[in-house]
Amino acid sequence: MLRQILSKLPRKSSKTDSAESARLESPVTQQISNGSSAGSGKSSNGPKRTSSVVFPASVVAGIEPLVPFKDVPSAEKMNLFVSKVSLCCVTFDFSDSSKNTLEKDVKRQTLLELVDFVAAGSMKFSEPAILAMCRMCAVNLFRVFPPNYRSNSSSIGENDDNDDPMFDPAWPHLQIVYDLLLRFINSTCLDAKVAKKYIDHSFILRLLDLFDTEDPRERECLKAILHRVYGKFMVHRPFIRKSLSNIFYRFVFETEKHNGIAELLEIFGSIISGFAMPLKEEHKIFLWRVLIPLHKPKSVGVYFQQLSYCVVQFIEKEPRLASMVIKGILKYWPITNSQKEVMFLGELEEILEAISMVEFQKVMVPLFWRIGCCINSLHFQVAERALFLWNNDQIVNLIAHNRPVILPIIFPALEKNAHDHWNQGVLNLTLNVRKMFSEMDDALYLACLDQFREDEERQSVLAEQRKEAWQRLEYAASLKPITGNTAVLVTPLATSIAC
Repeated sequence: MLRQILSKLPRKSSKTDSAESARLESPVTQQISNGSSAGSGKSSNGPKRTSSVVFPASVVAGIEPLVPFKDVPSAEKMNLFVSKVSLCCVTFDFSDSSKNTLEKDVKRQTLLELVDFVAAGSMKFSEPAILAMCRMCAVNLFRVFPPNYRSNSSSIGENDDNDDPMFDPAWPHLQIVYDLLLRFINSTCLDAKVAKKYIDHSFILRLLDLFDTEDPRERECLKAILHRVYGKFMVHRPFIRKSLSNIFYRFVFETEKHNGIAELLEIFGSIISGFAMPLKEEHKIFLWRVLIPLHKPKSVGVYFQQLSYCVVQFIEKEPRLASMVIKGILKYWPITNSQKEVMFLGELEEILEAISMVEFQKVMVPLFWRIGCCINSLHFQVAERALFLWNNDQIVNLIAHNRPVILPIIFPALEKNAHDHWNQGVLNLTLNVRKMFSEMDDALYLACLDQFREDEERQSVLAEQRKEAWQRLEYAASLKPITGNTAVLVTPLATSIAC
């Protein structure tokens, strides 16, 4: 039936065919613009010419695009492949399901045929086939998301439960194109030396731009494709790493809005695992200038798991980086966000499991000062997570070897919790940690207890002295006559407010 319909469509002249062939020989970037402008020009020629836009003439003269691959000889299969790919360069409006129903179905069936042909891997792809494939993917996939499409991304991590992602109505069609591109790049019949001319820097940049889509299904497809591109085209690896860094820089220091940070970090995690030892200076700079500042945004919870994995991967590659990483985390430590504090404490535990004794000693003073603050947190989850560090044998071993330095820092926090904390679970954990220190070194524990009591007495004496000084000032001020507009009255109630 489809052939009967197509047989009634007007055929293009040979002049049109030669123009189409010449267009295929130009760069991919020109193909996109030329294809769209040619399509708009042809659609204005009259009602009957609309069909010729939907079903353009074959790129290869004498090859019918809708003929199945099994019906042509092997020598013509690559020409038929180019013809079918060129047929799929026509785009449709999927927001209206009633428009171009027949044409959409023909294109879908053609794409499925191409997927099966590429998966079969029966013959090596020629350069025109690679060019046509890149052009078709660019026409169908590369698009700019409208501003209202991106506006909700600022709420990710804050109102993630209330804001549903927006899905592209063309996804069933786009999914087949993504599957085709992935199989094409994976194919052993694709020569990377030839394909790198068309899967170039411009193609990769526009692929990366698509990661800002709100559709998680599309981001998963993009993640798989970019990972294969990185693996197959070694010449593009430095450029891909640099482009990823630029996206992260823009996210951290400018917009704090991007939907694909988690997927990009997941890709980079697999890239880090392949780094050779010793690490290049470029990679260490990426850790310090990109991964550490990524702890700062409010939406860090969306991608924290992937971020933590990347950081731990670096430390496993080069343990000497652990102290630098801990200093960076302490620099961006949250003050008013308890959920982030819990996440940071979990990441610290992973790092401390892999840290060496020498690197640990470089950062143990500021680290345990911060842990002491977390132990005293009124948010019970923060205090619990900090105290859970003592359940880790590796961390307890590090603490035991450095207890003369660590216990005096952490002891005041433990004592305050033991007497004042409102949560019973935190109180029990605090008593367990105190008991652990007492059994570890009873003499040191008692010395710290004596020092704590002395400090408390000293603080109470200083507080009493401040109170008496203010009382004297108030009394002296009350004896002076009021002159002019000078306000001298200080009520005892005002001086009793604690700082």
